[in-house]
Amino acid sequence: MSTSLELQGKHIVLGLSGGIACYKSAELVRELVKAGATVQVVMTEAAEAFITAVTLQALSNRPVYTSQWDAREPNNMAHINLSREADAVLIAPASADFMAKLVQGRADDLLSLLCLARPIERCPLLIAPAMNREMWAHPATQRNAAQLRADGTTLLGPDAGDQACGEIGDGRMLEPADLAEELIAFFQPKRLAGQRVLITAGPTFEAIDPVRGITNRSSGKMGFALARAAREAGAQVTLVAGPVALPTPRGVMRTDVQSAQQMHDAVLPMAGAHDVFIATAAVADWRPAAAHEHKIKKDGSGRPPAIEMVENPDILAAVARLPKPPYCVGFAAESQDLLAHAQAKRLRKGVPLIVGNLGPATFGQDDNTLLLVDEHGHRELPTAGKLALARELVGEIAERLKTST
Repeated sequence: MSTSLELQGKHIVLGLSGGIACYKSAELVRELVKAGATVQVVMTEAAEAFITAVTLQALSNRPVYTSQWDAREPNNMAHINLSREADAVLIAPASADFMAKLVQGRADDLLSLLCLARPIERCPLLIAPAMNREMWAHPATQRNAAQLRADGTTLLGPDAGDQACGEIGDGRMLEPADLAEELIAFFQPKRLAGQRVLITAGPTFEAIDPVRGITNRSSGKMGFALARAAREAGAQVTLVAGPVALPTPRGVMRTDVQSAQQMHDAVLPMAGAHDVFIATAAVADWRPAAAHEHKIKKDGSGRPPAIEMVENPDILAAVARLPKPPYCVGFAAESQDLLAHAQAKRLRKGVPLIVGNLGPATFGQDDNTLLLVDEHGHRELPTAGKLALARELVGEIAERLKTST
């Protein structure tokens, strides 16, 4: 998903402590600037051993601060001025040593000093730990991480994988794009905090033989956008995805399926444990009664083979019929008469909300136009990017949850 201008108007102080992951911070500055943020870089002396202030000044288009004695500030109080201007302070990379400094309240350099001097109630602190796997696993670091969380600091990562030292494990700093996505999510309103959301997305594939099948043009982009938006809103999100070529949104649990029956079998056992079910997937209505064992060959007659079809299970209706169903939201992808078909589908499925769109106009595209249909009538969400629409729809669902409870 694009992060275009999603941090517009935000001023971020990006702090770098010492570590080889400083090389990623240059790309992180680019990601944040592309997202619309202004970025003020502050470096420790150790960070300057890994990357130059010149590089980060060029990328941020702002002078880089490295010393608490910087005389450029008229009052010589960079630690006060920088923290008062910031919407958030992000330390990336945050070394084990710097984490210990934060826990102890030490302030022997500009970066630790501004973290201590920031107004806690309006300038949040986020850190992206980066260190060797043994350093991260050490009890002292784990105690420090727990204390930082208790003090209100948000920890982003770390990730697992190859490390510069040649070892493999937890401790890698998140990639710049992931950190930008996490920061964007941090600023989103937590309208679904504490809620459990189950989402289906993408097409299904109904096998005719080992190489052919029945499917549709759904890309899954709308469902994946909804998964990201719901997670940004504070929900615990589970995504059941048909065959799509999309990365899993950060923080989302994903189950991959192929057929409508597999999607049904994945969704039904866990639907009752969720508060919201959003059926975004474009599920095939029919499937071959039996898939051929081998590829069906042409016989020269000019006629295709007769394929007996059976109806697939109705996943949305089945969830809506549960003894204690979640709040159910269905999607209607139509080619004509959108309102009439959406209204009929809502009544047929027995759900409170149907979201209609014109399938041929949106399949595979990055934008969409949505029609919300409920018992009170209908309302259009005008054409916009799918992530923007997903956030708007999440807000609608959150308001309806309040009403329904």
